[in-house]
Amino acid sequence: MGAAVVVVASGLGLTGCGQSSDGGSGDTIELTIAQNSIAGGKNAAAADYITNWVIPKFEAAEKAKGKTVKVKFVPSGVDDEQYKTKLSLDLKSGKGADVFDLDGIWAGEFAEAGYLKPLSDVVGADADNWDGWAQIPQSVQGLATYNGRKYALPVGTDGRVLYFNKTLFQKAGLPADWQPKSWQEILDAGDKLKAAGVPVPIQINAGTAMGEATTMQGVLPLLAGAGGQLQQDGKWTGASQPLKDALGFYEKIYGGSGLGDPKLQQEAKGRDKSFQQFAGNEIGILLESDYLWRGVLNPETGVAKMADRDQSVGYALIPAEEPGKGINGQDFVSMSGGALRAVNPNSAHPKEAFELAAFTLSPDGLKEETKNGNVRITPRTDVNKEILSAEPLLTYISDKVVPLTAFRPPVAAYTQVSVALQEATAEVVSGKTPDQAAADYQAKLEGIVGGAGNVAS
Repeated sequence: MGAAVVVVASGLGLTGCGQSSDGGSGDTIELTIAQNSIAGGKNAAAADYITNWVIPKFEAAEKAKGKTVKVKFVPSGVDDEQYKTKLSLDLKSGKGADVFDLDGIWAGEFAEAGYLKPLSDVVGADADNWDGWAQIPQSVQGLATYNGRKYALPVGTDGRVLYFNKTLFQKAGLPADWQPKSWQEILDAGDKLKAAGVPVPIQINAGTAMGEATTMQGVLPLLAGAGGQLQQDGKWTGASQPLKDALGFYEKIYGGSGLGDPKLQQEAKGRDKSFQQFAGNEIGILLESDYLWRGVLNPETGVAKMADRDQSVGYALIPAEEPGKGINGQDFVSMSGGALRAVNPNSAHPKEAFELAAFTLSPDGLKEETKNGNVRITPRTDVNKEILSAEPLLTYISDKVVPLTAFRPPVAAYTQVSVALQEATAEVVSGKTPDQAAADYQAKLEGIVGGAGNVAS
């Protein structure tokens, strides 16, 4: 998800939640499930999964329980922002699909608007008693949780690690099983790579051109590594010491040390170029999500194919600034994104809608969905242990990264806050001190979140 996430949309022109065939009094229960996916187009594999496996299997399972349920899939293939707007309008007017997906970052915003309600309020005790929860790590359950209550089911997640080029590491005298335990050890490795003639020893995304990739693959993991959280106890983190430390790390890379390429952070296609450079043995260390492994360096389907990926690319946990200094006293940190599957509060059949949502995330369902090259990290540890057995990087993230990861605040203001963080890194790359950039960030933050009273320094 590079921060790539799978999001799905309520279909354009969808008139309302599922109803019985005779308007509500008959024996047939009609449900709709909608995604921003369409056969032959956007997220085609997801559309095929719902149409060809979920619907017939779920209808048969309900029939075996004595219920006649008919499910209609409403496909769509629009821009994610178009989807969000249409979904919001549907839910605001009491319409929309019985089951729909949304990006986890939107959960709080939708909850505050009343478009989502706690699952136990909509569905009842069945939501809390779903046996799938026992297979979903608490960290991933957090993606679906707002103000301490679960609002949806997690569809999947990802994680961020430090990738490194083993060929370049060998040239620099660095170990193939490298695992830094502090930021200083990353910088020390960068110095050795530089001395060995590596063009770009370290690449940590910075600036506004890289957009959310700067926030998720840069600022937020570093902030977490310095013991800070973007939002805590109802307040946003301003020019705090953890933020200054994170920006200080950027300064050590881009402030004249030669460890990073400041120009690359300002190019419109800088992130794409960083992918090509890493695949071309020009970058030694790169902080990225599992998307780099799956979608970029993939020897067969990647956008920057790396024929020897499996032999030449190593990966390591992102260390805290110093051991034990990360959030929750952690030695290592990460950030994750992910999608959610929700039950429409306006559904005429919330119990059956929840059963449908849960059915899509059953072990059999997830194993079916991830067949034929569509493997990904699912929310369930039991499924991941089986389907990721031949995927060492995804297994590593599932086993080592997901249990210690953190998520972005799922609130409406986040998008603007993220841009302000990107601007702070751009200032450091351009020569401002971390203290100056942090102060500028706090001033912007106060304007975004309603004043200094909502900011903690």
